[in-house]
Amino acid sequence: MTPKQHLRAKMLARRDAFGGAFVGRFAPDPSRWVARLAPGLTVASYLPISNEVDPEPLVAAARAAGCRLALPHVVGRVEPIRFLAWDGPLVPGPFGLSQPPADAPEAVPDLVIVPLVGFDRRGNRLGWGAGHYDRAFEKHPAAWRLGVAWSVQEADALPADPWDVPLNAIVTEKEWIEP
Repeated sequence: MTPKQHLRAKMLARRDAFGGAFVGRFAPDPSRWVARLAPGLTVASYLPISNEVDPEPLVAAARAAGCRLALPHVVGRVEPIRFLAWDGPLVPGPFGLSQPPADAPEAVPDLVIVPLVGFDRRGNRLGWGAGHYDRAFEKHPAAWRLGVAWSVQEADALPADPWDVPLNAIVTEKEWIEP
């Protein structure tokens, strides 16, 4: 097991133990998020699986601000994700995801809400290990990146590979963190 795989297992166990007890209670102070929103911006979010934090309060604020919404569309582990418009019915995707159908319009995100397995205060993130978000960030370098996690998912420091793209901010149930 690689150091990242070991850390991923440890962080997932922490998240599952904590998040399972707090599902539906993620209520961060939205003021810093709302300050970034404007009508017409495209916000890419996600629908939670397992014990991922549900970003609904952030999505609701984006919707109220007049933002367009998008979700990732995943084909498999190695294929890149595409952000597709989220304005209609969703279909089942791999890994237990719900996502827009493949023929939904492609979206270019201005802001991306990212689920996390782990994070540190330098903006490094640990995901599921497929590199989907890193490749998406490379494709959309101007998109502002907000990681969403429970506070127990914080690590003192995460190993960063050259292809890892840091987050602009992280929000937990306790605080807003800007590296």
